[in-house]
Formats: sequence, structure tokens, C-alpha cells
Amino acid sequence: MKVGVADTTFARVNMGAIAIDELKKHASVAIERYTVPGIKDLPVACKKLIEERKCDIVMALGMPGKAEIDRWCAHEASQGIMLTQLLTNRHIIEVFVHEDEAKDDRELAWLAEQRTREHAENAVKLILYPRALEKEAGTGQRQGFPDIGPAR
Repeated sequence: MKVGVADTTFARVNMGAIAIDELKKHASVAIERYTVPGIKDLPVACKKLIEERKCDIVMALGMPGKAEIDRWCAHEASQGIMLTQLLTNRHIIEVFVHEDEAKDDRELAWLAEQRTREHAENAVKLILYPRALEKEAGTGQRQGFPDIGPAR
């Protein structure tokens, strides 16, 4: 199995390094990293990781800024990532951490690390242990922030 990690230089946290560290903790898989300038470059990076570098699953890591234009860019990137999944028939775990989700830089760094690590675990589960996710269905899982649990 091979996992692709696509990340950006625009992010204020090295999410790619965090993802690789966490992937290595949970599985013995080959890892391919592809770093691009910005979030809208992620869809083609993911496609290249799948088609040219033969990855079975990809994590797309990005950190949109606080400005309205950043929200639009994140939306466009997300649509491109969804299209890439459909074109390649491969999962791409989108891990975006918006700067306005955190009250300060310390919380932003914490959130980026937590969300990235939790999604790295999800990537491993998807390719190696898909039944593990079935057991978590409907449990209110949240990546980064605390889980909220099922509705009663």
C-alpha cells in the first residue's frame, strides 16, 4: 500500500510532516509527498500522486486564510478534490484547517496537528481496516476538536 501526502507552502503549519509522522505510527506503508504552493494546486497534486506515483489513497492538507477570498479558494479546491476522487476512483482525505477556526496561533497549530493526525488514522483505516470505520458510524466523530457523540 502507498499513501500520498499533498500539502502546501501556504499553510502556516507543516501538516505534511505531521501526517507522515502519524502514518508511520499506524502502518508500514510507502509514503509519497508532493508539496505545492497553494490550496488550489492540491487537486492536480492528488491526481499526480494517484496516477503517476501509484498511491492507493491521498491526504490533501491545506490551511485557508481568514479572508473571504481564502474561503472561495478553499471551496474551489474542495470541488477539485471531489472531482479528482471521482475521476480516479480513489479516496482523498481532505484535511483543511481554516485560520478562523482558532482564536490564536497556538490554538491554530494545535488544531492543525490534531486534525492532521486524526485524519492520518482515518486514511490508514480506509485502506487497511475499513470495518473499523463501520464501528464508528453515527458516533459524532470530529477531527481536531472533541467528538460530540451520537444524537439521543
